[in-house]
Amino acid sequence: MTKTIDDSKSLGSGWSSGQVYIMAAVCLVLGVALGYLFRGSQTPALSASVPPQGTPPALAEMPQQMPGLDAMKRMADTKAAPLLAQLQKDPGNADLLKQLAKIYESTHQFQEAASYYGKALDINPKDIAARTERASSLYYAGDVEGAITQLQQAIQDDPTNANSLFNLGMIRWKGKNDAPGALQAWNQLLKSNPKLESAKKVQVEKLIAQVKHPAAN
Repeated sequence: MTKTIDDSKSLGSGWSSGQVYIMAAVCLVLGVALGYLFRGSQTPALSASVPPQGTPPALAEMPQQMPGLDAMKRMADTKAAPLLAQLQKDPGNADLLKQLAKIYESTHQFQEAASYYGKALDINPKDIAARTERASSLYYAGDVEGAITQLQQAIQDDPTNANSLFNLGMIRWKGKNDAPGALQAWNQLLKSNPKLESAKKVQVEKLIAQVKHPAAN
């Protein structure tokens, strides 16, 4: 697995504090951080209320000072420009491609993010973290089947990967209304990760209970 990109370095420098605050607020509302449950330093997992396709209604309800997607795209392009210049000199650099993907993912340009993750995976197809991230971007771009395919590949490469199993359950549940598929993924997660941190185990168990007994929630 390639080294983890430090988001605070790859995304934080070059943005004004106001831009970072606004983007963080938008990401929080949209629940963009699909699959981060099992990375303790990252943002929370998918909000169950987030729809898989189009612009979530929450975006339209944000205060007017929040930037639109076009403005966020311009911000992303500005931030990406020096990395693209580096990439021209080093086109096989998977870390650069993942940094670019993160920039576009964080500004909700999910098609571009998925494309850059795909290019990184062409270089290192066994990068489970990048494949899981690509699945998240595809999901939020509206490609539910593509996201599931990516996660199935990730699990084939690493059957115990908690992030991939968690995401697969969430996408099957929320994107496909496939409760049995979600339960299968989450039960596999718990079975294959017996030393899972107790708080995270409890969270998965709560999701399982919610799927099994929706009327009680």
